[in-house]
Amino acid sequence: MKPDPKIRWNVGYWLVVVFALLSLQNLWQTQRRVESVPYSEFEKALAQGRVSEITIGDQTITGKLKSPDASGKTVIVATRVEPALADRLSRYDVPFTRVVESTFVRDLLSWVVPVLLFFGLWFFVIRRMAERQGVGGFMNIGKSRAKVYVEKNTGVTFADVAGVDEAKAELQEIVSFLKDPQGYGRLGARMPKGVLLVGPPGTGKTLLAKAVAGEAAVPFYSISGSEFVEMFVGVGAARVRDLFEQARAKAPAIIFIDELDALGRARGAGGPVGGHDEREQTLNQLLVELDGFDSSSGLVLLSATNRPEILDPALLRAGRFDRQVLVDRPDKAGRVQILQVHSRKIRLAAEVDLEQVAALTTGFTGADLANLCNEAALAATRRGAQDVALIDFTVAIERIVAGLEKKNRVLNPREREVVAYHEMGHALVAMSLPGTDPVHKVSIIPRGVGALGYTIQRPTEDRFLMTREELVHKIMVLLGGRAAEKLVFGHLSTGAADDLAKVTDIARDMVTRYGMVEDLGYVAYESQQPRFLDLPNHLQGGCRVSPETQERIDEAVRSIVMDAFRHASALLERHRAVLERCARELLRRETLDEAALKDLTGELRPGGGPTGAEGVPTAV
Repeated sequence: MKPDPKIRWNVGYWLVVVFALLSLQNLWQTQRRVESVPYSEFEKALAQGRVSEITIGDQTITGKLKSPDASGKTVIVATRVEPALADRLSRYDVPFTRVVESTFVRDLLSWVVPVLLFFGLWFFVIRRMAERQGVGGFMNIGKSRAKVYVEKNTGVTFADVAGVDEAKAELQEIVSFLKDPQGYGRLGARMPKGVLLVGPPGTGKTLLAKAVAGEAAVPFYSISGSEFVEMFVGVGAARVRDLFEQARAKAPAIIFIDELDALGRARGAGGPVGGHDEREQTLNQLLVELDGFDSSSGLVLLSATNRPEILDPALLRAGRFDRQVLVDRPDKAGRVQILQVHSRKIRLAAEVDLEQVAALTTGFTGADLANLCNEAALAATRRGAQDVALIDFTVAIERIVAGLEKKNRVLNPREREVVAYHEMGHALVAMSLPGTDPVHKVSIIPRGVGALGYTIQRPTEDRFLMTREELVHKIMVLLGGRAAEKLVFGHLSTGAADDLAKVTDIARDMVTRYGMVEDLGYVAYESQQPRFLDLPNHLQGGCRVSPETQERIDEAVRSIVMDAFRHASALLERHRAVLERCARELLRRETLDEAALKDLTGELRPGGGPTGAEGVPTAV
């Protein structure tokens, strides 16, 4: 049986122990044989002839006794005194000795203390400055700040992720590879070095990455892209190196970099600083690390971003981020699955149909649906209910979409009347046109920052394409509020400002992006806006066209908007009696739901507008 190497003793350890024991024994023997005495007693012993041998040192004088004294000592030691002084002191029968004062500590402190005080103060000030900048300790300035999770504390598996089945299927290959790298590559295939999760904010990209680590049961290094870039040049590159070194030591492992666009922005896009930019050095180091590790070692890099269009092309080439996985907004079936996951945490009423809730939440992301369930539970708690009902989900949707009710914002009677006709204008135009979303609720209770009233439409299905007629219908619905104001009161108000901004964006997109005006041709005059960021058009840059073409574009936009306004006005004038009746009821009740609207507009049917069966203005 081989001895355990943990309990082996090195021969050098034994030598050190023996040497230490001998030294202690020699010191103990010396202390037993030597006695320190005052100088006067030493001279007295010398005068009595008891000393056989004297040894004189710089500070001491040692005498060897001819015979041991009463205590058994054979050597006496005294501190030397100057001969002249000893001669004078020996006349008196008083013991005397000399004390040697050591000034080493005092001299050392006189130099060391000021230096330590200076450096301590400097270190404290610089460290406080570094902490304010987010750098941290100087010893850790080049260390990675990645949070390390292992399988037992990620707490997330694929069962916790719903509504993104295609993305889960893509990432399942990563899990299979991490569990069995050799078996998965038996046919010569290799796993992608990097997987980039792209999609709008709140769709579950970070959750998916944690689920991969939870399923694979491997270490999970999570860090944000912004944590690499600091005020000191070279810190970001050092942290990238340290992160990959830590992950290699624990392979198989997953490195997850969230918000990759903070680190991987295209080089040269930050201005004239060029290659001397700290961010670019950090990006270069990341590119080197991606080229340097072998995918067969079990190291996988996951990243997430909602701005893939600004990433450096070198990051996205084959051999680095080989695979891009789209994590998009869920469809209706996906929203039902997500609601089922989040509704486990709340007490749900038996009559609640999650498909109805999903139908009301078109465009919601996973984070929005999680917030919706929480807001619904809070609404049920406020009204003292025992469980969460469908009405609580409706209240939560209104709060998320339109904002918090401002019941203490009191409008004068004239303003309330204008708001009532404005909102009913939206509702009646939407109910009169075919193919528009059903009106779910109309209210004149102020909400949010500036909304004095609101009209909520409920989509019946997810739509991915819209025809020209449907876009014109949408413009007519948005302009219905202003058309009602002008029809009833004969003047315009500021209440349609948000409607006009949306109308202008839709009409401009029809002209410049979708090629829906024959006279201008099937030409895109504006670049496509970022796919996953819902930014308004004025932040996307202007048209790159000639002044003459720009003038024709402006005229086409104006023509679409004004034609839609005229048709909306004609439609409301035709149903003026219905508008008056609904507005009076809205003023009385402040809120009308879908059932109340159907009762008040029984004779109103889609397609009954002034433009015939289509209800679409054709002239542009």
